[in-house]
This record gives sequence, structure tokens and C-alpha cells, in this order.
Amino acid sequence: MKPLFGYLYLAVGIFSGIAANSFAKISEGFTKPIPIVYMYLLMMVCLFCIAKAMHALPVGFAYSTYSGLTVAGVVAFAMIKYNQVPNIYGLIGIILIIIGVVMVNYLGRLN
Repeated sequence: MKPLFGYLYLAVGIFSGIAANSFAKISEGFTKPIPIVYMYLLMMVCLFCIAKAMHALPVGFAYSTYSGLTVAGVVAFAMIKYNQVPNIYGLIGIILIIIGVVMVNYLGRLN
């Protein structure tokens, strides 16, 4: 598989992971069945795409990018939808996660 497809799978995995986590919140503690179904379906899409991305990209790169950007995306979703703005320490932590993803992607080259 070409690396371009790996990046596309990674992007779909990130977006479906953010959506799955968002539906977990919307399900209100697993009390609403429709959001639960969407959450499970999106999580399956997410895991499939991450596995395909790891087939074309280095595992450390793919998983660190997926995890960091999914966390940042879920925080952004919570800020927009639920007005849950983290305090200064939370914001610094999210910024450090994004910096870490950038460092892994651009400075963490494999031999």
C-alpha cells in the first residue's frame, strides 16, 4: 500500500474516532440506544482505518498522530458543543500534545 493511502486511512480514523467519542457523550451514559449504535459503528471504522494506516506507515507515527489529534479533536468538540473550556493547565496540556505530534512527525525519523 502506498503511503498516501496510509495518510488517508489515518485521517478517516482520526475523524471517526472523534465522532465515536462524541457519540459516547451524546449517549448519556449508555442510556440512549441510537447514539450507542453510531458509536460502535464509528469505532469499528476507526480501528479498521488505523490498522490499515499502520500497514502503510510506521506504527509509532500512525498511532501517535491518531491518539494526539483525536484527543485534541475531542477537546475541540467539547468546547464547541458543550462550552466545556479547559483551564489554563488543560490548554497547555493540549498544546503540548499537538507539539508532540508535530515533533514525532517531523523530527522523529526512523533509521
